[in-house]
Amino acid sequence: MNEIARRVLEMAGPGVEAEVFVGHTALALTRFANSFIHQNVADATTSVRLRLHADGRTATGSTTVTTDEGLAGLVRRTREAARLLPPDAGWPGLTPPAPLDGEGNWDEATAQASPDARADRVHAFVAAAGGLETAGYCRTLHVTGTFANSAGQSVSGRTAEVAMDAIARIDGADGLARLASGRLSDVDGAALGARAAAKARASTGAVELPPGRYEVVLEAPAVADLLQNFAMYGFNGKAYNERRSFAEPGAEQFDAAITLVDDTAGPGGLGLPFDAEGMPKRRVVFVSSGMTMTVAHDRRTAAEARAQSTAHAVAGGGGFGAVPTNMRLEPGPAGARVELGAVVDPAAAPLVAAVERGLLVTDLWYTRVLDPKSLVVTGLTRNGVWLIEDGEITKPVRNFRFTQSYPQALAPGAVLGVGTEVTTVPDGWGAAWRTAPAIRLASWNFTGGASG
Repeated sequence: MNEIARRVLEMAGPGVEAEVFVGHTALALTRFANSFIHQNVADATTSVRLRLHADGRTATGSTTVTTDEGLAGLVRRTREAARLLPPDAGWPGLTPPAPLDGEGNWDEATAQASPDARADRVHAFVAAAGGLETAGYCRTLHVTGTFANSAGQSVSGRTAEVAMDAIARIDGADGLARLASGRLSDVDGAALGARAAAKARASTGAVELPPGRYEVVLEAPAVADLLQNFAMYGFNGKAYNERRSFAEPGAEQFDAAITLVDDTAGPGGLGLPFDAEGMPKRRVVFVSSGMTMTVAHDRRTAAEARAQSTAHAVAGGGGFGAVPTNMRLEPGPAGARVELGAVVDPAAAPLVAAVERGLLVTDLWYTRVLDPKSLVVTGLTRNGVWLIEDGEITKPVRNFRFTQSYPQALAPGAVLGVGTEVTTVPDGWGAAWRTAPAIRLASWNFTGGASG
């Protein structure tokens, strides 16, 4: 891949600022439904992405044809596109030479996982569900990438990931188990299947409660949705520059229990150790004990803000902005363990035990931003909601629609507890990961029930 990058830069020629990324992605997926594997697929692709700035204009192009003819065609098309585009007055220049902090997380067993290894985890999930109908997937992914530019930056890295996302179902009630990791050995299909089945069984016969504001305990899959929206809209440097973000660096916008970081290069981080512009990844603290510290920048938004890139450029993200891909809510202090039965994740049990009356929410989905500035989001609960009374789970509850400002839900005084253990939750494409503990919030605004 280094050779391919070198050839593309040579073809771009003198007098042009050029950067090229060459990546090899291997994705393997084992999908199951009705408790049977029905799809086992694998795809491996080498792609080349070129961005160049010539005569004051910037264009990008890509190809999967890595022959000399294919690469020459990529350069030719990209240069022709640049001539047709308007001048780029905001061009920030290329990333200067800078070393990486490691080559990225890599686990050979994960990268080379066989179909049998994934099938074994599916089999264990189905067996542990004890006859309940099951569906979901187990996937493995590994990426090797090289970046080089005409300013002299040249870096390479690799990453591997495994994810399992599945449900168990009984009488129309679903239970969820979802996990991502950099190590295949971390994914225990039997443990995930038992958790999903317990949640499904405990969700049957759900009652409907009236809409309104409830104290809630959100489990990790639900918290991951908060982190995803914070990453895409709240801490997005482009949105911040355009005054579409709630973020105010230097202001105490969150409860003191909230610390949000992005750390691809650290322990447990997933993804390549550099961003789409070749900037080395590093730990970035977005919120420290409730105080907003910074937002995510690529080189363009950083130049506009007279700041430094935080290495969050994403491929094709010029129109959207920089996005943290490893957003993490730091866990709370360790405390006594509480056992509340299989329906409650042990990491969330101490939080549930402290609730006088409220709701335990497993997952949020179909979430859409209504107001980007205040980050008001609407969506639905799914995969398990339960009423909590006097610290105990008393009955399953039918799903709600909610309309809630996410920053307001985590505002000073609104966070009543943060779990002590974190879970990494994958997105649907293996491009971003959210790591979260369960959290206990004073109020969540449910605006509709199952009847409307």
